[in-house]
Amino acid sequence: MRGRFITFEGGEGTGKSTQASALADRLRAHGIAVKLTREPGGSLGAEIIRHVLLSGVAKPLGPEAEAILFAAARDDHVRSTIAPALAKGTWVICDRFIDSTRAYQGELGNVDRRLLSGLERVTIGDLRPDLTLVLDVPVATGLARATKRRGAAQADRFEGEGLAFHEQLRQAYLKLAAAEPDRCVVVDARAPKPKIGSRIWSIVNKRLQPKPANREAASVTP
Repeated sequence: MRGRFITFEGGEGTGKSTQASALADRLRAHGIAVKLTREPGGSLGAEIIRHVLLSGVAKPLGPEAEAILFAAARDDHVRSTIAPALAKGTWVICDRFIDSTRAYQGELGNVDRRLLSGLERVTIGDLRPDLTLVLDVPVATGLARATKRRGAAQADRFEGEGLAFHEQLRQAYLKLAAAEPDRCVVVDARAPKPKIGSRIWSIVNKRLQPKPANREAASVTP
């Protein structure tokens, strides 16, 4: 039986990585095998491209080139990590996926939708998330969290964008979620982490009804 595929989306500092990890732990405790991964990255080739993208080296090439690089990373990620795990019945939780490209390069970068659709068709085919959780906070809150998280480190390619960029990004995610309510659920991520985690767990139970197929399989390494 194919595993379930859950993605976390949202702007900078919304808590995606934290909540993705918390959900993975809850599912494992429930007896379900889980693979926790991220984009860009999640496989050897994709992690190399991640470094190129987040360093900002590709920014001068324009949003179309960045979209193609993201697609190349996603192709390797899907083939090497996501698809094999799902085929084994493992649940996959991914920190960012196609909606990030749609928001960052599509809505904000004005990349032609035909190009993005073509890249999706080539890289993921019929593979779509069963559930996408869009974590949402006011932009000022998210950026403050991101600044605190990175400490003395330099902001990456996207964290370093201006306030107007991040305001548009938030609206882009809300627009994407509204367009696909059967797949996407917006989660208010301003609450304390445990409360957000409980809300997410409730959504996952309602939407996907997790049931352990094999207790022994739950020991899969994240």
